[in-house]
Amino acid sequence: MRTVNATATAVTAALAVAAAGVAVGRLAADAALKAAPGRPLPTEPRLTVHGTAAGQITLTRDLATLRPGRYGLTGNGTHAIVGPVLPDAEHTADTVVRRLERVTRGTLEPGDRAWLTPSVHIGDPGTALGLDHTDVEVRGELGALPAWFVPGSRDTWIIAVHGLGTTREHTLNVMGFLHRHHFPVLALAYRGDAGAPRPPDGLGHLGETEWHDLDAAIHHAVRSGARRVVLHGWSTGATMALRAAARSELRDLVSGLVLDSPVLHWETTLRALAAARRTPSVLLPLAVRAAQGRMKASPQHHTGTSGTPGTTGTTGTTETPRAPETPGATGASGTARPATAPEGPRIPTLVVHGPDDRVAPWQLSRRLADAGPGPVTLHTVRNAPHGAMWNADPDAYEEVLRRFLTPLV
Repeated sequence: MRTVNATATAVTAALAVAAAGVAVGRLAADAALKAAPGRPLPTEPRLTVHGTAAGQITLTRDLATLRPGRYGLTGNGTHAIVGPVLPDAEHTADTVVRRLERVTRGTLEPGDRAWLTPSVHIGDPGTALGLDHTDVEVRGELGALPAWFVPGSRDTWIIAVHGLGTTREHTLNVMGFLHRHHFPVLALAYRGDAGAPRPPDGLGHLGETEWHDLDAAIHHAVRSGARRVVLHGWSTGATMALRAAARSELRDLVSGLVLDSPVLHWETTLRALAAARRTPSVLLPLAVRAAQGRMKASPQHHTGTSGTPGTTGTTGTTETPRAPETPGATGASGTARPATAPEGPRIPTLVVHGPDDRVAPWQLSRRLADAGPGPVTLHTVRNAPHGAMWNADPDAYEEVLRRFLTPLV
């Protein structure tokens, strides 16, 4: 009897541990799948404002505050635009001084907590950039999707789609550039965004279902006079762009793709987000398994690793990707191989990505560029976090974008 009781107790304890592990895994998965748009990604550190002066701001010293480029700085009710590190300013061992371009909302006080964001501007194209625009509604399968339309004289439209940790305000970073080059721009809010329909299950699917909203935007653009469209997506918006280019009924009218920090393997990204939220490593597989269960209604994944290699640029920081690694559970860098990557693009594609992205591995972008089957140019940006390739060097980003778009119009 004593043996039976001991066995029963052990089984009960094991079941309790397993149930607890599943619950924690589900919580970790939900933390990624229920992430609110516009909230910082867990990979970005919280910073302290140590002081401000004319044209400068002092922040906590961190790898994030030492990055080159131009960023938004946002906290509770505040937003500012900060430029590069000021080398001639007085820095301490614990602080970094950056250029403070302007405070766009609220006030910054010593002791305030804030974080850097790739969204430099807030508001809409009119209030942020002084651009004439129209608020439009795109008819999506779940209901009306709000969008900004900035007119231009060309008949090739740019449809811009934000990704993780941002809202459509992120698209304002390139809006001025596109307007100067006479492109009509449609910047979309999709399911789960403010003003857009809620997903039926209340979850984000990392682009795997959201691409239907981008497909609706393509239909809207064509009905409104677009002859062709270029899809410009960041993060999961890039995933949406790849899906739409492969599956939309109007895919023949998609003349090009711009993929910034693309999420090409959602399980890897979910693991990264869960790990950044301090989920114990032994529970990460449970988080992925829980997410797979939550996302079971999403479309089937397809690999993007067949076909002939695409072409790559060879000037500037644009690189020729390495050959794919030997297939296996993980690549040489420890990241999962893209077994669930979106379909490889068959049209001209610009991928802008870098090795400092902790959310979507740069190595997968290299493989996508190598695999083809279409012409893919990979432009590498260093010292930039997820979704912030423009921020690291806006001028270089826009020049690469100009060279890519010119032959497409």
